Amino acid sequence: MSGGTIIRNDEDGVATLTLNRPQARNALSLDLMEALQAALDEIAGDQSLKVVVIAGEGPAFCAGHDLKEMTSNNRPEIVRETFETCSTLMQAIVNLPQPVIARVHGVATAAGCQLVASCDLAVAAETARFATPGVNIGLFCSTPQVALSRNVAPKHAMEMLLTGDMVSAQRAAEIGLINRAVPEDDLDATVQALAAQIASKSGKVMRFGKAAFRRQLGMDLTEAYAAMTEAMIENMGFGDAGEGISAFLEKRPPDWKEN
Repeated sequence: MSGGTIIRNDEDGVATLTLNRPQARNALSLDLMEALQAALDEIAGDQSLKVVVIAGEGPAFCAGHDLKEMTSNNRPEIVRETFETCSTLMQAIVNLPQPVIARVHGVATAAGCQLVASCDLAVAAETARFATPGVNIGLFCSTPQVALSRNVAPKHAMEMLLTGDMVSAQRAAEIGLINRAVPEDDLDATVQALAAQIASKSGKVMRFGKAAFRRQLGMDLTEAYAAMTEAMIENMGFGDAGEGISAFLEKRPPDWKEN
């Protein structure tokens, strides 16, 4: 699917969603966020798709919200709609059954950095940069900090939020905002290989595991172990778990049946 504010391509169990407002550095306009939400809603129910990649067209991954749209025509209701739509979108990424990988180049700033932090995994070009620069224009990045603070340690998050400084891809990897930084020429191949590796697993197990991971994060230690013990027991009952164990013992590749 091409055209519009989102370009979608499905191949070998991987859905790639490309933000397509290059002239605006893929700023998150209402139209773009609604198109991305619609695509995620479609993908969520499609068990043939095992992985989602979010990328950006043009010179930047995503430069945050569309400030021109938010401040035009003196319509304060647009501000509320923008932030509420964005919050719903970020939660949809976190709660999507399939794992989501951010493919980052150029800059990912403000809500763009929030988008990266909301994805399950992130791979960036070594030339990419990240920031939550709202303080530079008198607007603290309060909603981006929700995702940021759930990915990096509090002091690293606060440094980004309080200074608004750009962070290199290498530093972003060091503090846990992204998984790895790779040469720009290797970005596509690295993302494709990672997506293909995940897509080669049992889709049912990947969806089950992502949901369990997110669920236990909000629990204390005792509650988490109790809940995840039940999760392991349930997982052992999957047909693909039986197939995987048999394949391991028989020293052969597994033949997954449960998308």
